[in-house]
Amino acid sequence: MRELQELSQNELSARTGISQSTLSAIENDRVNLGVERAKVLARALRCHPALLVFPGWDDNDESVA
Repeated sequence: MRELQELSQNELSARTGISQSTLSAIENDRVNLGVERAKVLARALRCHPALLVFPGWDDNDESVA
């Protein structure tokens, strides 16, 4: 979502108060996103938190059932 909106990690950091290094770690799966960070990021990115928490979700995926 950040890249689709052409935001740098530094710009998103300024919007959210989440450090650039933490944003990098989240994007590279070194740190868990977590619900509270997802809410903060979703507000800044103007999207639903579920898009961030479940990025590859496919409700037609039968392996989930």
